[in-house]
Amino acid sequence: MFTQELQSKIDQVWLAFHSGGLSNPLSVIEQITFLLFIKQLDELQNRAEQQAIITGNTSNYIYTDENQDLRWSNFKNVSPEEMYKLFQKENGVFDFMKNFGGKSTAFSKFMKNANFMIPTARLLAQVVEMLDKVDMDDKDTKGDVYEYMLGKIASAGSNGQFRTPRHIIKMMVEMMKPTPEDTICDPSSGSCGFLVGAAEYLQENYKEDLLKPEVQKHYLNEMFTGMEFDPTMIRIGAMNLILHGIENPQLKDVDSLSQANADFEEKVSLILANPPFKGSLDKDAVDEKVIALVDSKKTELLFLGLMLKGLKVGGRCAVIIPDGVLFGSSTAHKKIRKEIVENQALEAVISMPSGVFKPYAGVSTAILVFTKTNAGGTENVWFYDMKADGYSLDDKRAPVKENDIPDIITRFHTRENEVDRARTDQSFCVPKEEIAKNAYDLSINKYKEVIYEQKIYAKPADIIANIYKLDEERFSLLNELKKTLA
Repeated sequence: MFTQELQSKIDQVWLAFHSGGLSNPLSVIEQITFLLFIKQLDELQNRAEQQAIITGNTSNYIYTDENQDLRWSNFKNVSPEEMYKLFQKENGVFDFMKNFGGKSTAFSKFMKNANFMIPTARLLAQVVEMLDKVDMDDKDTKGDVYEYMLGKIASAGSNGQFRTPRHIIKMMVEMMKPTPEDTICDPSSGSCGFLVGAAEYLQENYKEDLLKPEVQKHYLNEMFTGMEFDPTMIRIGAMNLILHGIENPQLKDVDSLSQANADFEEKVSLILANPPFKGSLDKDAVDEKVIALVDSKKTELLFLGLMLKGLKVGGRCAVIIPDGVLFGSSTAHKKIRKEIVENQALEAVISMPSGVFKPYAGVSTAILVFTKTNAGGTENVWFYDMKADGYSLDDKRAPVKENDIPDIITRFHTRENEVDRARTDQSFCVPKEEIAKNAYDLSINKYKEVIYEQKIYAKPADIIANIYKLDEERFSLLNELKKTLA
C-alpha cells in the first residue's frame, strides 16, 4: 500500500538528489529505477535458490559464489563508503546490473549507455535504505511507487507525451481482455505502462495457462512489443517490464513513425496506446505506407495510420486520442475517420473529461476502440460520456466516490443491450449510416440529445410591482425603527 509515509520518503530522496546536483527528473527516476531493478535481481535469486532446494536446478541463478557481495541483501548492510565503491568499481554492482548478470538479452543493449550518476555515498545509502522497505512482491505498492515517481517528471506533457494514469490503463486493458495468444504492442511505449497493465491482467486471469512451457515462452519473449526513441525512457520501460516478470520484451529503440520502422506491418493482434498529441513531423521522414493511409504531418493522425498498418487482420486497438481527431474538418481528419468507419470495424468512442490528465495537461480526450478487418463491419458505434473516473478533475486528482469506469467496462462488454438506449442517456449507439451523413464526425455532442428544463419567469410588470411592495415594507420598517430610537 502506498502510504503517506512512503510518499514522504520518496519526496525526501527526490530533494536529496536535487541538493546533490542531480536535478533532471528523468535522470533521478532512472537512477531510482536502476536500484529497484538491482533489488529485484536479488529477490529473483532468492526464489531461484528456494526452487533449487527442491529441484536441484541452479541454472536460474543470477549470482554466483564469486559475486555475492553484489547482491542487495549483502551490500545494503555495509558502510556507505564501501557500498559506493561496490557500485563504482569495474564489474561492480552497476556493471553487473547493466549486463543483467552476464545474460544475453535485449536489455543489455538498452543499458549500454547507462551511467551511474548518484553523486555521493551518503545519498546512495539513503536511497537504498528507503527502497529496502518497499515490498517488491506487492505489485500495487511497487506500481504506485513507480507511478508516483513518473508523476514527478516536470517536463511531462511539454511535447505531447505524458503519463497515462494506471486506472485508465487498467480500464482499457479490461475492455480489450488480452489473451495468452495475443501479441500486444504499444508503438509509443514510454515507460511501458500499457504493456505492464496487459501483463498484470494475464497474470491474474490466465495463471494456469502461463505455466505451460509454450505459452510461457511466448509470454516472456514474443508477446510484448514496445517502440520508443528516447533512450532514457526505453531503459526505464525495459526495467519496468523485467520487474514485472517479462524477461525479454521486444523493445525497439526507433521512431515508430519513421522509415526505420517500415517492417511494422500486420505484426500484432492488440494495440494499447496513448501516442503523442502535439507536434508535427516532416512527411519525408514518415513511413510511406503510413502517409498513404493518412496524408498529414500531425502525429495524432499518423499514429492511427501506423496502428492500422501494424495490426493483423482481426487485430484490435484501444487508443487515446485528442478530441480534435473526432471532429477535425481537414481532409486528413476526415480520411482517417472514414477509413476506420467504412473499411474497418469501429466499435466504441468513449469521451473522457478534460481533467483526466491533470496536472500535466487539460486537453479533452477520447478512447477509440476498433478492429482491423480491411472489409468494413461497422454497424452501431457505441458512445459513452464519461463524467467521472474516481478522482477529482483538478490538479490535485484526489480520490472521489463518483466513478464511471466499472459501468463503462460492463456496458462495453454488453453493447448488444445498448442499441435501444435513448440519446439522452450516458451511453447509446449510433448507426454507421448516420455517422457517414455527418462527415464521419465522432464527437459525442453531435449525437447526444440534451433535455432542457423549461423555466417560467414572472412578467416584468409583476416583478416591478413586487419591488415597489418590498420598498414600501422597507420604508415602513425604517420609520418604526426611527420612532423606537426617538
